[in-house]
Amino acid sequence: MKTNITQLFLIGLTIVLINACSSGKKALQSGDYDQAVYTAINRLKSKPNKAKAIETLKKGYDLALDRHMSRITDIKLKDDIFKWEKIVTEYQSINNLAYAIGDCPACLTVISDAPKYVSEASDAKYFAAEARYKAGLKLLETKTRNDARDAYYNFEKAEQFYPDFKDAKSKMDDAYWAAVIRVRVEPVQVNSRLYKLSNDFFQDKINEYLENYERKSFVKFYSPKEAMLAKVKFDQVLQLDFDDFVVGQTYIKERVEDIKRENVKIGQTRDSVPKAIYGTVQGKLTTFEKTITSSGLLDFKIIDLATNKIINREKMPGTYIWVDTWGAYRGDERALTDNDRALLNRRESRPPAPQDLFLAFTKPIYDQLTQRVSSFYNRYN
Repeated sequence: MKTNITQLFLIGLTIVLINACSSGKKALQSGDYDQAVYTAINRLKSKPNKAKAIETLKKGYDLALDRHMSRITDIKLKDDIFKWEKIVTEYQSINNLAYAIGDCPACLTVISDAPKYVSEASDAKYFAAEARYKAGLKLLETKTRNDARDAYYNFEKAEQFYPDFKDAKSKMDDAYWAAVIRVRVEPVQVNSRLYKLSNDFFQDKINEYLENYERKSFVKFYSPKEAMLAKVKFDQVLQLDFDDFVVGQTYIKERVEDIKRENVKIGQTRDSVPKAIYGTVQGKLTTFEKTITSSGLLDFKIIDLATNKIINREKMPGTYIWVDTWGAYRGDERALTDNDRALLNRRESRPPAPQDLFLAFTKPIYDQLTQRVSSFYNRYN
C-alpha cells in the first residue's frame, strides 16, 4: 500500500514539474527570456487559456525585447570592426520572437504589436558584409598565402551576409588563386602490360580522391597533362612510385594427420538376440592449403620546388593473401567429423586473375595514401 502511495506521489510531482516547465516559468526565472517566450507560445498553441503561459509570455517578451535592444545599443558603442555581425544576431532574435508570436492566434491576443526590425536587420547585414569585404581587401594587399586564405573567408562571409555584395565573388576567386598550393602529381608507373589496366584503375581512384579533396581546400592538384596546359608555376611535386611489387607468389602446404574415433558401432554378434559391437575406426586425413601472396611497397614523396628538397616521404606497404583449402582421405569414413566432411567436399579453386591480385594488394596502400595526403595538406586549409 505504501509503495502505491509513493508511486502516486512521484507521478503527481512529475506532472506538476512538467506543467511548470511547459509554461516557461522556469526559463523565465533563470533569465533565459527567449526560451521562456518560445515555451509559453508552444503551451498556448495547445491550451490557449493557460494562465501561467499567458503571464510568462507577457513578462518574458518584454524582458527579452529590452535585453536585445540594450545589447544592440552597447554593441554599437564598441570599437569592433565586426560588431555588425553581433547586431544582426540580435535583430534576428527579435524578429524570430515576433514571427513565432504571429503564428500563435492565442498569443496575438496577449501581444498584438510585437515589433519587427526587418529593415534594421537588412542594414546591419549590409554593414557586416562591408566590414568583411574591407577586411578581405586589406588582407589581399599583403600578398601572402595565409592572408589570401583569410581574405577568401572574409569575402565568403560578406556574400553570406549580403548576397551579390559588390564584387565579393570575384574577389573570392582572386583570393583563392593567391592562396592555393599548386601540386603536380606524377602518376604511378608500372612497366608491365599485364598490370597496366589494374594500375590505371588504381591511378584513377587516386585522381578521384585528389579531385574531391581539392574542392574543399586551398590545394590544386594537376595531372601531367593538366600541368602542360596550365603553364603555371608549381609549388610542389607529388611522386608515387612502386619500389617493388610481387604478384602471385604461390605456396602449397600439405598436412597429414591420423584420425580415429572410439566407441563406434562396427558390427553385431550372431546371437539369437544380436548385440552391437563397438570399436575404434581410423584413417588418414590430408589437408591441402594454397596461399597466393601479392604485395608491394609504394614510395610516397612530396618535393618543394622552391628549395628542391623532399619535405615529406613515406613508404606504404600493401599485402593481399588469397587462401584456398581442400582435403583427401583414406580410411573408415565413420572416423570423420562434420568439419572433416565439409573439407573433403571442397575442390581446389581457381585463383583470382593476376590483375585482380594487383588491385587487391593496392587497396591498403590506397587507404594509407589518402590518409597521408589529407594529413599533410590540411595544414594549408
